[in-house]
Amino acid sequence: MSAPRSLATRALVSSLVVAILTAACGDNVSPSQRPASASPNSKSNPPSSSEASGSPTTASPQAVRMIEQPPVPSDVPLAPDSARVDLTMPTFSDPTQITNPLFPVSRQESVLMLGHVDDKPFRTEVTLLPYTRMVVWEGQQVETLVSQYLAYLDGRIQEIAFDLYAQADDGSGWYFGEDVSDFEDGAIVSKEGTWLAGKDAPAAMIMVSDPKIGDVFRTENSPGFAFEEVTVKAVDQSLEGPLGAVQGGIVMSELHMDGAIEDKTFAPGYGEFLTTGGGDVEALALAVPTDAAGGPIPADLAGLDAATTAVFEAAASKDWKAASSAVDNMATAWKAYQAGGVPKLIAPLLTESVDALRRAVAARDATLTRQTAIEAARSVLDLELRYRPATEIDLARLDLWAAQVQIDAAAEDAGSVGGDAFTLVYLRDRILRSMDAAQLTSINTQLLALQVAAIDGDFSAATDAATELRTIVAGLQH
Repeated sequence: MSAPRSLATRALVSSLVVAILTAACGDNVSPSQRPASASPNSKSNPPSSSEASGSPTTASPQAVRMIEQPPVPSDVPLAPDSARVDLTMPTFSDPTQITNPLFPVSRQESVLMLGHVDDKPFRTEVTLLPYTRMVVWEGQQVETLVSQYLAYLDGRIQEIAFDLYAQADDGSGWYFGEDVSDFEDGAIVSKEGTWLAGKDAPAAMIMVSDPKIGDVFRTENSPGFAFEEVTVKAVDQSLEGPLGAVQGGIVMSELHMDGAIEDKTFAPGYGEFLTTGGGDVEALALAVPTDAAGGPIPADLAGLDAATTAVFEAAASKDWKAASSAVDNMATAWKAYQAGGVPKLIAPLLTESVDALRRAVAARDATLTRQTAIEAARSVLDLELRYRPATEIDLARLDLWAAQVQIDAAAEDAGSVGGDAFTLVYLRDRILRSMDAAQLTSINTQLLALQVAAIDGDFSAATDAATELRTIVAGLQH
């Protein structure tokens, strides 16, 4: 049973306030974390010779260490151990340099996935965060990368997860845990699925180094917290990527504790590519640097960006003539830009936004026009991700969500304002290293003010904090 929203909001916002204040003081990571940028080629302390003896690539057969397996209920239809490729203890000499092409976390600046869950639009943004975390497992101290998974359902925050990954010496990728929070009506209502290697379960193989049909491994191995066992069904597949064919994909079936099975596809340079199950779909829409394009932003895309901003501002002042003209400019720019080829999952979203803006402007509905302009701007930023640094895009997304606060506060929608405030904090986490101490403090000050306003239900204060945050972001963008 979920806690009442007001109590859940107060409790969780209190924890975020602590995080904001910590960042404001200049200490952006916990003692167990350190910036990945501080030592690009850093290595965790190598294991002792007795620990290293567990490596299947260097040890004699009698010295191989096996990973102790947690018990799984007998009614779960598991694969036989003879098919498992994740039973021997790996070693980690350079764990943050993840070179496995099917799980390229260390070089993924930003990944966008789109789809639908429960017949509602579903969107996830996966971002490698600018710090690492040390995890102790079976006597090994392993430095792990921290990947942020931020999911939106029907345009609102649904889940945040901080995933810990490392690569073993044999090239396999390993999952060291995740910190998960599920949202409902703008508040955290569950931490189900949270686990940590060495505390709740063993680390789990997230991707084998050289997948072969029939290989079985557990991508999560914490029965009762999180459990997934996958079987490789096909290799060397040709897949339809965001911008064309992608070779070398693999297809796996994923078994859950309840016996449900999902199909998952992974592709070189992208990692997780497509997940389907129970009628739901999560598909890769764009990833950088894999889909990055050289050169400056095309003029038509820049014009599209300017037009969405103009629509939003014209609707705010109810200048419907200017709003109509801006939509016309937007439609013209979008038609021209599409001619050069657009990621296939993003294109229909922007086309629908242009049509929806025409209807909203014709109806002279200021709130709907501004909301639709934000949604259009989000898709425009997704397209610009191919040409601009991910930190610049995330700073612009910060501005969009601050603008969302202005709309939600005007509607006195407490749940949405609370969810917006959480979203802004998670976006801030992505750009920590792109700002100096003074800039970070100014942003954190407004985030804290917004959190307090969300707790108190003070919509005027929320609007003020969001407006000031947009002013700060505008200064950082120029």
